[in-house]
Amino acid sequence: MVMSYQQETIWASVIELTKLAQHKLTDPLTWAVQLSSSLSSAGVSLPSIEAAKLIVDYICWENSVPITWKFLEMALSMKILPPMLVLALLSVRVVPCRRRQPAAYRIYMELLKRHGFSLSSQINGQHHLKIMESVDDVLHLSKSFGLEAREPGILVVEFVFSIVWQLIDASLDDEGLLELAPRKDCKWPIKSQDMEIDDNNYFDEKTAERHEGLRKMNTLLAIEVTGDLFRDKVTSRILYLAQRNMPANWESFKEGLKILAAKSSALRISKNITADALLQLTSDAHRVFARDCNRSSHQQFHAVMASSLLIFSSAQCRGATHSALWLPIDIFLEDTMDGSQVVATSATETVIGLVKALKAVNQTTWNDAFLGLWIAALRLVQRERDPSEGPVPRLDTCLCLLLSITPLAIINIIEEVENSAIDEAEHCPTNKKNGKQVRGDIRNDLISSVQQLGHYEGLLTPPGSVSSVANQAAAKAMMFLSGLTVGSGYLDGVTLCDMPVSCAGNMRHLIVEACIARNLLDTSAYTWPGYVNGRSNEIPRSVTGQMPGWLSLMKGSPLTPSLISALVKTPASSLSELEKVYEIAINGSDEEKISATTILCGASLTRGWNIQEHTVVFITRLLSPPVPAENSGGSYLIPCAPYLNVIFLGVTTVDCVQIFSIHGLIPELAGALMPLCEFFGSCSPSISWTLKSGEELTPHAVFSNAFTLLLKLWRFYQPPLEHVMADKALVGTQMTPEDLLHVCNSRLASVGNSRQEPTKRLSRLTSMPSTEPIFMDSFPKLKLWYRQHQACIASPLSSLVPGTPVYQIFDGLLNMMFRKVNKSGQPLTPTTSGSSNSSGSAVEDISLRIKVPAWDILEAVPFVLDASLTACAYGKLSPRELATGLKDLADFLPASLATIVSYFSAEVTRGLWKPASMNGTDWPSPAANLAMIEQHIHKILADTGVDVPSLGPVGSAPATLPLPLAALVSLTITYKLDRETDRYLNLVGPALNTLAAGCPWPCMPIIASLWAQKVKRWSDFLVFSASNNVFQHDSQAVVQLLRVCFRSTLGLNSSPLLNSGGVGALLGHGFGSHISGGLAPVAPGILYLRVHRSVRNVMFMSKEIVTLLMDSVKDIATRGLPTEKPEKQTNARHGMRFNEVSLAAAMARVKLAATLGASIVWITGGADFVHSLIKEYLPTWFISVHESAHEKGESEGILARLRGYALAYFSMLSGTFALGIGSAITAPKRRPHVLGKHLAFIASALDGKISLGCCEATWRAYVTGFVTLIVGCAPAWMLDVDIKILKSLSNGLRKWGEEELDLDLLAVSGSRAMGAAAELIIENRF
Repeated sequence: MVMSYQQETIWASVIELTKLAQHKLTDPLTWAVQLSSSLSSAGVSLPSIEAAKLIVDYICWENSVPITWKFLEMALSMKILPPMLVLALLSVRVVPCRRRQPAAYRIYMELLKRHGFSLSSQINGQHHLKIMESVDDVLHLSKSFGLEAREPGILVVEFVFSIVWQLIDASLDDEGLLELAPRKDCKWPIKSQDMEIDDNNYFDEKTAERHEGLRKMNTLLAIEVTGDLFRDKVTSRILYLAQRNMPANWESFKEGLKILAAKSSALRISKNITADALLQLTSDAHRVFARDCNRSSHQQFHAVMASSLLIFSSAQCRGATHSALWLPIDIFLEDTMDGSQVVATSATETVIGLVKALKAVNQTTWNDAFLGLWIAALRLVQRERDPSEGPVPRLDTCLCLLLSITPLAIINIIEEVENSAIDEAEHCPTNKKNGKQVRGDIRNDLISSVQQLGHYEGLLTPPGSVSSVANQAAAKAMMFLSGLTVGSGYLDGVTLCDMPVSCAGNMRHLIVEACIARNLLDTSAYTWPGYVNGRSNEIPRSVTGQMPGWLSLMKGSPLTPSLISALVKTPASSLSELEKVYEIAINGSDEEKISATTILCGASLTRGWNIQEHTVVFITRLLSPPVPAENSGGSYLIPCAPYLNVIFLGVTTVDCVQIFSIHGLIPELAGALMPLCEFFGSCSPSISWTLKSGEELTPHAVFSNAFTLLLKLWRFYQPPLEHVMADKALVGTQMTPEDLLHVCNSRLASVGNSRQEPTKRLSRLTSMPSTEPIFMDSFPKLKLWYRQHQACIASPLSSLVPGTPVYQIFDGLLNMMFRKVNKSGQPLTPTTSGSSNSSGSAVEDISLRIKVPAWDILEAVPFVLDASLTACAYGKLSPRELATGLKDLADFLPASLATIVSYFSAEVTRGLWKPASMNGTDWPSPAANLAMIEQHIHKILADTGVDVPSLGPVGSAPATLPLPLAALVSLTITYKLDRETDRYLNLVGPALNTLAAGCPWPCMPIIASLWAQKVKRWSDFLVFSASNNVFQHDSQAVVQLLRVCFRSTLGLNSSPLLNSGGVGALLGHGFGSHISGGLAPVAPGILYLRVHRSVRNVMFMSKEIVTLLMDSVKDIATRGLPTEKPEKQTNARHGMRFNEVSLAAAMARVKLAATLGASIVWITGGADFVHSLIKEYLPTWFISVHESAHEKGESEGILARLRGYALAYFSMLSGTFALGIGSAITAPKRRPHVLGKHLAFIASALDGKISLGCCEATWRAYVTGFVTLIVGCAPAWMLDVDIKILKSLSNGLRKWGEEELDLDLLAVSGSRAMGAAAELIIENRF
């Protein structure tokens, strides 16, 4: 840009003034006054950017003499020139020429010491924005650091960082160490581009010697100035912002600093700073905020919490044991054992999220986290050592969680940490060594955690059914140490009779084998002290027994009956063995396919923990046979029916379905089953398959098995009550077929995504043969049944038009079901023309009418049920005849059980049918044991601590059930309890339980009584299930149960000297007859985890949980804090009016209470419940007036603050469970909205826009605690928050005097908030 003539005149006069003053050696002050007057009279604003450039250009290098440098320093002191710009100009002119101009370099550093620290006057001065832009233009800061924003605060951070970095690089270069740095190219100019002249030739010898000495002194001074910048409160905090928001650049800078500290000769002679001190200053950059400041409330919070974490390890008698830190994991694992509902999300993903969240909030090591996870899973197995029998998931599910899910979660966590270190190393080559250290550290933490399990002998005793497997694992280690070759991972063919008794194994042996199989450990684990109890000389030199079955298969042996039997009973030990069977299932003969699928659905599915995630994928793949190129329909599935039916039967057990659910394969399983149900349900029954055993397999049977399995994947039997209660928000979510397909399609769409998280790695083994989306419209028959099912729930059936195909099937089914009744009396429905044939032709006609595809039969079944129930209600059918007819219908087409459940559930809810008297004459009677059932129910509740008034006179009034419910229970008890009927009873059983739970008391005890008479060994389970029904009828009973959960966990049920609390008090040992003389008391947590899905009102649960949390805090404070007068409770160190140890102990229990509350919220309603709590209920709670807030002395006391801290932990933990703690890439999409709403509420309240009802001390403790936890545990959250909300919250914290907390908040909010943070640091001179 060409200057105007007037401007040229001004700057020419400045040069002339300076030249004249230089010639006359004018006093610098006089020159500065003249310069200021001249510029002001010319209308130039001060400080002047143009004058700074002009004078620096003038000095460098023709006029680099002492007097001109004095002029420059005086101009800076009088604010004629902007110091930051002058320093920027000098850095690019002086530092590269420091060898030829050592004096100038020395002056530059002196000017830096005088003016580089006074940033406040510069950032708030006139034209500061233009000045900073000029600094950016000189140093190219935005380009160098890659930050587009040119906010003054951001440029200040970049400026300070660049100056320090340049000094370090210059010092490295001066000492010949720059070549040792990984980054060979310097970010800043430190070498002159002009040809340097040898000083010895240019100066005389004395001058050269003086210059050399000055250069050495300059190197030392540059290092000391760097130390001063890190010591200064303002610049050190600004450098922290650089560290936080420019990590790659910081790592490169730090690497050079480390080299300088290790190799610098100048640093070794410094009297002001040592190498260790310099490294300590830079490594402590993240802790500078706590230095030399008055303690604010959030610093007090940190101090107390640091103490409370220590209390956890020593508070065994107070219920705050270290294991209680991981209570949410125990609760989640136990909740997973409830087979009443399958989920679409893998338990591995959930466990990973829990472990990461708890590690962050509890500030523990990975060793502690892994140990907590192992112990939680082991406790689960121990609770199932001797369970009561019943149709619920049992030991196989427990062992899946311990030996498959837990190692999978750990390996994914390790991969994530290692990949993060690798990515960091790739972005910053100087950090490769640190990346290797991180990878080594976390694996060492895992090793240590497994070693430490040896100290928990009480948790390591294996259940009886897996003791032999544990013994084999121990024997394997002994054989390895003795030098014997171990052929198979499970020693499946080895006879252990000759093995020494001392080789008895435990659960740790199984854990080690699971970790070795997944490359988490190696065989060096066998050498751990105490791992192997036997001696090598006790091992026989030869092991007798047949060749291992899997080894035979791998060597090419054919699938003989004996080999098949062995492989079904013994799980595969490696993926290669599993792949071999899968290959046979794909490419073998028809008989081989049946054998291979039988093997896959055997022990490899239930006990193949090391390869279980692959087994469920392979099985799901087999349900989608490849479509031949020439195929035009679904006929290619016809020859596949025999082996597909093996899969339907093999995975339909309760434990198997739960294993698929735990591994997150339910959506894919549903997506594979739907087309099979569509096809086989449409097949003509004339088709059949003859199996090798001689058994004939029909399309009806194949369809029924597939359809029954499909229906177990969502709660199709949920009573219509949830559909009519539209005005109430429901806790939790219910998966529908559309939901399952949506999840399945989302996963199919993500296959091949290279950016997927490690937890999604199984998607690389996609279980579907095609990535095309699947929709319900593709299955018209299935969709028709589902719509009919929904219509049946919504309204009564419409009339059926005679003569239609559906009517013909309807009539045929009725005649088949009640043919004996029709022979002896009036028909159930009016006869139609042509139906009065002879007996023989009538039977043939009926057979023809119902010899139709299964879907056609299901369409007619609701009308059949309606007619049957009506006939029974009007006396045309006896109850026994109705039950027999229903059983005949279910035997004819087992899939009709789904429609029977659907129809009867809807009719019970409508309440239009008269009650059925369960008197033993018409209907089965519960009288034999009903009173005993009721007594046991009341005993369970009383022993648990729940006082519920009698819900009705069970023993005195006649036992009745709604007619449809009576019909359904009568049908179920006609079944024999065996493997063949298990799959059907497991479908009807949960529906019957749910249906009875929605009926008036005592329907559930009556049903429990009837089933206890049929299956006595299920009595404990049935009584326990019936006791759950009490809570569905009485919401206050739920509150009582929750109160017991809190008090038990916190150890508040007895005297402080005797209580224990913790996980054991909450979850106990499950339920069952574990003591002599009857039922053992049921732990309150177990009871709640079995009833929480029946809770519907979100706001009710939010209110009660928060109320119980506040009550618990009061109990803790009352029992745990000292009782002396407040003036005697002063703690000078923390600035608080209480005893430090007592408060820390109380805070540990408060934290445990908050952890339990957060766990209950999350487990009860999932992420949606947490979102509602954070967005809606907590703001409502703070706004509302609470009587407790006005208790005498509380408003300013410890209790009020403890309540605030409890709510802070409660909110934080709930949030981390539902929202995660990772980056936005992996976080739920709703996280920004949920956090934004809550933080906007806090900001508005701080700004006085919202009036609060709670006491001020509680509110302040909550806000400071919550924000402190975000900063320390989930800083990634702040990157999701809108910058306007962030700044509003920042302003509110400053109004409270919480500048330190505000600064912490801004520091973790990314580069967008870095400018505001820098300005805050400079303005307040922290």
